[in-house]
Amino acid sequence: MSTLQELIDSLETLAPPAYQETYDNSGLIVGDPNTEISGVLLSLDCTEEIVEEATRRGCNVVVAHHPIVFKGLKRLNGKNYVERTVIKAIRNQVAIYAIHTNLDHVTAGVNSEIASRLGLKNVKILAPKRQLLRKLTFFVPLSNADQVLDKLYEAGAGTIGNYSECSFRVNGEGTFRPLDGATPFSGKVGRLERASEQRVELMFPSHVEGKVMQALRRSHPYEEVAYYLHTLENENQEVGAGAIGELSEPLPVADFLAHLKKRMNVSVIKHTASAKPIIERVAVCGGAGSFLLPNALAAGADAFVTADFKYHEFFDAENRIVICDIGHYESEVFTKQLLYDYLSKIFGNFALHLSETNTNPVAYYY
Repeated sequence: MSTLQELIDSLETLAPPAYQETYDNSGLIVGDPNTEISGVLLSLDCTEEIVEEATRRGCNVVVAHHPIVFKGLKRLNGKNYVERTVIKAIRNQVAIYAIHTNLDHVTAGVNSEIASRLGLKNVKILAPKRQLLRKLTFFVPLSNADQVLDKLYEAGAGTIGNYSECSFRVNGEGTFRPLDGATPFSGKVGRLERASEQRVELMFPSHVEGKVMQALRRSHPYEEVAYYLHTLENENQEVGAGAIGELSEPLPVADFLAHLKKRMNVSVIKHTASAKPIIERVAVCGGAGSFLLPNALAAGADAFVTADFKYHEFFDAENRIVICDIGHYESEVFTKQLLYDYLSKIFGNFALHLSETNTNPVAYYY
């Protein structure tokens, strides 16, 4: 049997918690990580009805996109749906795990799913995040450089986009004088030593810093490792909000809206006037994405597919882009299929179920 912790490890490999927004509450909300999994229910939201469905279908874990708890709970007395859901989950021994903005921000996440459903190509992050990369510089004897680098690569360092084992290396001479109490790799205590060394530089994502530094210390031959660690301002092209890509062939606005409606299985689209006769470059953002409108405009998008635009925000299109608001639930409901496809390739010893409960709090009258 697999444990809840093994499931969490897999989910956090897909979408590291470090990539979530500061306001978010992704992660294990209810449950014991050591619990053996009987089944997993995948859903967009976690409500009382979802917990009931999980219990009915023999699942003791719910993996939801939206966290049921956003703010701190001071009491659990069932006064609102959040407290009632948590109480029901505890009573029924159902764990709740949320994978929210961290899944929004990775290349294989929510926005990638939307882009795939729309048939977009050349898909990239719309608004890459900064300060998520570190640069490590260290000094190592020439004879040990490859050995140390191999361990750092294994720990997650040295990958840039579609390239791995990336580093910069310069040969030079290092000097040191071992003091009393030192156990030098080479040389003698009290004597100035000179050694042929390499200065090595490589980058890594911030969330693997612990593993990288542990690998450096364990593999490096020196008693005291000389290194520098810097936070970079570079944009991490693999992490960020939204996505942008191109249709396989340009479409007139009306045809694009029909395509969008069909591919995202929506019954209604709120959109601005046809700013351009042809749609080719499309920006997307699952959930509330109005904050990315400037990015979509700057990237030259002809249309922006997202949700939760307010009335006055539609004016910000200024006849330069077609804003398509398809609804929050509708823009993210396919996330559970994304998670199913990912987890089914890893686990085969428990059942994965797509929730059949419609948790959309918005209804439409036709």
